[in-house]
Amino acid sequence: MIKRALVIIDLINDYLDYWDADKAVRLVSETNKLAKAFRRSGLPIIWVRPEFRPDLSDAFLEMRDNDIKIAIEGTRGAQLHADLDWNPIDATIIKKRYSAFFKTDLENLLENLGVGELILCGINTHACIRMAAIDAYQRDLRVVLAEECIDSYSEEHARVSLDYMNGKIAKVAAVTEIIDTLRGMEARPE
Repeated sequence: MIKRALVIIDLINDYLDYWDADKAVRLVSETNKLAKAFRRSGLPIIWVRPEFRPDLSDAFLEMRDNDIKIAIEGTRGAQLHADLDWNPIDATIIKKRYSAFFKTDLENLLENLGVGELILCGINTHACIRMAAIDAYQRDLRVVLAEECIDSYSEEHARVSLDYMNGKIAKVAAVTEIIDTLRGMEARPE
């Protein structure tokens, strides 16, 4: 049986504070449902968030070129949204680019955990989610996109990205479907 991990990308205050309130509540609520199901099953949960130096020296080109100061280390904006079901035992990866794999320890972490399939949640579907999905696929990991747990500020770009990924490099699945696959896998006492 393939071991799964839940990877939650970019659900930070600097993004969700400016997200449509209903969409933000839905993303957080649905993501929390999956986190609870993964915990019950004894499966890993990995939080990925961007964080940059105040001088943007480690930020990507668009941020540096346009002096875009978001997700600055040490600020509330770079932290995970307070309503998320984060737990100190969960792994957290800090990223500097769109992909959760680019110059991070994510690949090694997944390898050490024996993970073969990722369930992805977060924003933006057309950027960070798509990059993580492609990079995971290139590492021979199976990828599932949790339908109610991903979103984008651009509906058009999100639709095109999902059309491109679904059935090729990833599978789009409903939260209930993902949770149903976890049933029966719940951690047994040692």
